[in-house]
Amino acid sequence: MEPTIHMADRLVALDKPIIMGILNATPDSFFAGSRTPVAEGADALVARARGLLEQGASILDVGAVSTRPGAVAADADEELSRLSTALEALRTALPDAAVSVDTFRASVAQRVVRDYGVAMINDVSGCADPDMATVVAELGVPYVLTHNPLGMNTNMSASPAEDAAAAPVDVRLAQFFAERLQALYAAGVADVILDPGFGFGKTLAENYALMAALPRLIRLFEQTPFLVGISRKSMIFRLLGTDPEASLNGTSVLNTVALQAGAHILRVHDVREAAEAVAIVSALHA
Repeated sequence: MEPTIHMADRLVALDKPIIMGILNATPDSFFAGSRTPVAEGADALVARARGLLEQGASILDVGAVSTRPGAVAADADEELSRLSTALEALRTALPDAAVSVDTFRASVAQRVVRDYGVAMINDVSGCADPDMATVVAELGVPYVLTHNPLGMNTNMSASPAEDAAAAPVDVRLAQFFAERLQALYAAGVADVILDPGFGFGKTLAENYALMAALPRLIRLFEQTPFLVGISRKSMIFRLLGTDPEASLNGTSVLNTVALQAGAHILRVHDVREAAEAVAIVSALHA
């Protein structure tokens, strides 16, 4: 039986994978094609959001802090300022859209859900903020838990020291998820989505080992949805010797691998291509 999530006052079945479209309200995200900074105005934000929905996105994931390598995170005031502009524009123009906010700050999560009706919190820090679990439980929205050993490190180019004696990456990830899930459920969070955190604190080899282990991990946490976000990431362009702009084909390949492994949500910059991958893989398993 495939998992479900409660989002925006409705039950969302994940028997067929869905797509989360990336809407970066930032001037410095790693893929230039995804940037729609608030300085460009509400019309540009709404136009990109509308395009993502028309191409097949079920969720819009709005971020206001870049996590590109070398980035220094905007402070909470700047993050909230950017989000307020973006979310007000979306609420006015696209009131029925399911909106997620990409933030690692509990205070920001609380504001955007209560003030703008945001339907999901996507936290790339791995629940590093000690207040996040309590806040998300009180808000009653789904929460994306990302495996990220860097936590709330604002220098996103940092990486943990390699240790030859360390357990394999999938074992570390399984232990992390088991511990954090227990804590989140104990706090009262009802809907948790697991994100393996490709690219966060992992070597190139570990990213591909994790992708190969994805079917086992999804079976291990079979009642919990998995979100995969590898869109145009460095695990693609470093392997192929290219750059984010030339990484669409590699993204589609890995999205297909993730779907075959059983991923429930794809977080992507390029929705049309991801929707085609979902359609093809779904036809194979019909």
